[in-house]
Amino acid sequence: MKLLRTAEKAMELVTPYDGIPRNPIKRIAKRILELAVHLVRGVPGYDRVVRAVDTLTGADGFGWQRKIMYEETKRLVEQLRPESLDALEISGVRWGSLVKFKSFKSVDFPEYDVCVAPLPEQFDLVIADQVFEHLLWPYRAGKNVYEMVRPGGHFLVMTPFLVRVHAHPTDCSRWTETGIRHLLAECGFPVPLIRTGSWGNLSCVRAELTRFRKYRRLFHHSLRDQHQYPIQVWALATKATLP
Repeated sequence: MKLLRTAEKAMELVTPYDGIPRNPIKRIAKRILELAVHLVRGVPGYDRVVRAVDTLTGADGFGWQRKIMYEETKRLVEQLRPESLDALEISGVRWGSLVKFKSFKSVDFPEYDVCVAPLPEQFDLVIADQVFEHLLWPYRAGKNVYEMVRPGGHFLVMTPFLVRVHAHPTDCSRWTETGIRHLLAECGFPVPLIRTGSWGNLSCVRAELTRFRKYRRLFHHSLRDQHQYPIQVWALATKATLP
């Protein structure tokens, strides 16, 4: 019996977690909760109540774990004079509303897979927001991004670190500031032209282990940075200009 339990635990380590509890009672409870949430969301006026609660509690649309990340990365982009930049966002559209660019284009998976090949055009800024952790081949993707960045242009990448596995459709990698800097350097960006940052604290890490949480001022969600508990990591890399 002990050998069987050991084997089962070994299987758990090599089997990707799909979000479905292994315990049958927990599976049933999870399904009942999902049905209850679905029914509640169907009640007339539900959306208005949610918006009212968000307003009263000082919620924002970024989420607790990403609030500081967006503030800091937006500041970095605004220093680049975005109104003069042709921008590309990979698998996302958020930055098209966050910042006013000269032009903005978005491509999405699976129509475009950044791991396969670069697009046949170049940009002043390429953005990958919560993307690289899901890629099976991040080095290939980074090389393709490098090819899509014009000389003197930039690549902004944001990715989580201390968060639970979230397969959309896969979840593969995590990087610290040191790790993401050296990944980008391997892809061709000069190390001196790579700026990195991170944010997180133990309270936020613990809270986010169960579900994604909105940042609410009323709940006194801490924005203190504890550098040893990064929940979000980002980097802005600049491609060297031609000699």
